[in-house]
Amino acid sequence: MHSLTAAAALLLASCSSTPAAEEPGDDGSSTETVDTLKIATLLPLTGGLNFLLPPVEAGISLALSEIEEAGGVLGNPVEIVYEGNEADGDNRPTLEASAADILASDAAFVLGAMSTGSSQHVYEDITGAGILMGSPSNTGAIMTGVSPFYFRTAPSDSIQGSTLASLILGDGKATVGFLTFQDPYGTGLRDRVQELVEEGGAEVVYGGKGTNAEFAANTNSFSAEVTALKDSGAEAIVIITFDEVKSILPELMSQGLDLSNVYLVDGNLVDFTDLDEGVLDGAQGTKPGYEVDEDFRQQLIDAYTSGELADTTYGPEAYDLVNLVALAAEKAGDASAAAIQAQLRAVSGANGGTECNTFAECRDLIAAGEEIHYVARAGVGPLNEQNDPSTAWIGIYKYGADSNAPVFVRSEEGQL
Repeated sequence: MHSLTAAAALLLASCSSTPAAEEPGDDGSSTETVDTLKIATLLPLTGGLNFLLPPVEAGISLALSEIEEAGGVLGNPVEIVYEGNEADGDNRPTLEASAADILASDAAFVLGAMSTGSSQHVYEDITGAGILMGSPSNTGAIMTGVSPFYFRTAPSDSIQGSTLASLILGDGKATVGFLTFQDPYGTGLRDRVQELVEEGGAEVVYGGKGTNAEFAANTNSFSAEVTALKDSGAEAIVIITFDEVKSILPELMSQGLDLSNVYLVDGNLVDFTDLDEGVLDGAQGTKPGYEVDEDFRQQLIDAYTSGELADTTYGPEAYDLVNLVALAAEKAGDASAAAIQAQLRAVSGANGGTECNTFAECRDLIAAGEEIHYVARAGVGPLNEQNDPSTAWIGIYKYGADSNAPVFVRSEEGQL
């Protein structure tokens, strides 16, 4: 059983839902108010992005458990009504079937998808049906402002791209090569980095925009691509992928390339336990979000019941999604998608308000009639008019000689 399912089971066991209340409308007619928050998920239960699922499940489970301890949303437990599988970018039938099930699930909010490409493929059907959709990890700029019923707690790649480009230029790299998969996230982030490194005086010598050097998702052989990259003489090797990186790094090593020149991104900045210790010494990467403090990290670890939680990437963003939706329902006094959507920006702090950190604290302020600013655990600012985080921190990480795990160096704040 997924940790998310287990958390939902605990919530549903704690109390039963009550029927929706009816209140008079402006014209004297009855207007139905939804008093039970129903959530569906659309996450990579299988596929190349599955390695990022545990932290997201931990974030959701932690938020749900805290909400349950506080008495639920509008006095009722949150219901997880469906868990969909976004699968891989080349497995559209599974994604589309999950989206169809979400439409039939009676959910007000769907948490997901994780991949920008997956969200882009199904958001029109989901948001067009009046269901609110929020992602913890869509960073592709292509999703900015696509629908009033779509939002995210991860910043657009326009911010991460700027930080990564500055890192490359700051390291004195004059020539840059890209290994990028064919995906809106991959090409969008690549294009942003390319734009900025070229503005900074560097030359893109392999894999740039318009060269058709991108490879398909889930490719597992990269001999030709790495040979071409090597021949280009690129001083900086930027790898923008998901799990494909686990095949790319050994190929770089076998062809004698120096891995200290590698730059990774949030989709692949992980602990490479299958490689010899220290082979990544000097490699760097960027990832949206704060470096999680130890107290919150331990809370996420404790909330994950399906095994050992080795990483927390996008766990805070998932935690924030659940809390924002729950608090918007509290502010609206209604757990319907439209009512939640109308209050999302307000509870995120777009109107100012008293800062608060937990569902219980924020809910009590709302009950007292105050405007609130939920302070996101992921470190992002209030939602802007396009439902993107208005500000965000990007973490910079580096691999050392004694480990293949990325070590936090510093954070840089960017603004949209």
